[in-house]
Amino acid sequence: MTCMHAGYGVDLFPKLWQQVAPLFELRMSLMMALVLAVVFMGPSPNMAAPTGVTDEEAFDLENYSLNSEMDWENLDVNIYGDSYDYDDLDQEIEVGTVAPDPPSAASLPTAEYHEEELTLPPAPFTLDFKGPGLFGPDTGLGMPTCLLCVCIGGSVYCDDTGLDQIPLLPKDTTHFYGRFNNIRHVKNTDFNYLNQLQSIDLTGNQISGMDEDVFLSLPQLHQLLLADNNLQSMPELPITMKYIDLRNNRLISNGVHSEGFKDMSQLEFLYLSDNKLDYIPVPLPLGLRVLHLQNNNIQTLYEDSFCNSHDRHFIRRNLEDIRLDGNPLNIQLFPQAYVCLPRLPVGSH
Repeated sequence: MTCMHAGYGVDLFPKLWQQVAPLFELRMSLMMALVLAVVFMGPSPNMAAPTGVTDEEAFDLENYSLNSEMDWENLDVNIYGDSYDYDDLDQEIEVGTVAPDPPSAASLPTAEYHEEELTLPPAPFTLDFKGPGLFGPDTGLGMPTCLLCVCIGGSVYCDDTGLDQIPLLPKDTTHFYGRFNNIRHVKNTDFNYLNQLQSIDLTGNQISGMDEDVFLSLPQLHQLLLADNNLQSMPELPITMKYIDLRNNRLISNGVHSEGFKDMSQLEFLYLSDNKLDYIPVPLPLGLRVLHLQNNNIQTLYEDSFCNSHDRHFIRRNLEDIRLDGNPLNIQLFPQAYVCLPRLPVGSH
């Protein structure tokens, strides 16, 4: 059915059906539900038809047909809700018009291309011993010292970590422990700028050589442990030393500096046992308390080995622990060598 309404030629049937069909289907569903409720539940006061109207009159079930056709020509569309005023349509609808062609790819807006700025890797790290660092400088293994080793306060523990050289230490290191590694040589640059370093322990390595001035740049160094290595000579040490341990090396007397301990006024402990020394390294500082020289090759003592040959009243009161056992020496043959001592040395009689 074609209808002309307000000057527009339009086929109203599809539009009316689109509006009416849902309402019609909803109404039919409600009616069927009501019928089924009455059939299965029986009459109810709340669902009863008005007084004077029988169920047959209210629901003409005998004459109702679900397959009956709707009289569309006489259908009143206003019974299903608000009507629409098609005069308000802004766009003219023409019968038989074709949908417009889809826009071409060339006419579609193109996404703007944003060039991302390339982030370059940081410049190579330049080691700064004087600069701050949370984990210390990188080691020769390519990782910070305090990740390879254990750093607690100013102490750095690198024991038994497979090191073959001294790692670069944080500048605030006070105590360094590099025991039981594979270090063979110690360079004079290994402890640069470590002005707070007080103690170095390299026990149990394979050190056979050291640069001569390796320790002289350490103004606060007072403890050095180099036991159980392969040293034949010892480097020059700062006069601040208090504790020196060179046990079980290959030290020979010519490898010890002449008068190398004389000016160490704070030296108290000197351990030189199990080496190849031929004589006692004199003169010894007055503050020395412990001197261990057992298991060397010492064959003789001199009057001024411990005492002062020019002062008969001189007494070395502090030196109470002297060990000379294990040497080819009979200490009874040299009584003048220890008359100034508070105790006799331990050795063969």
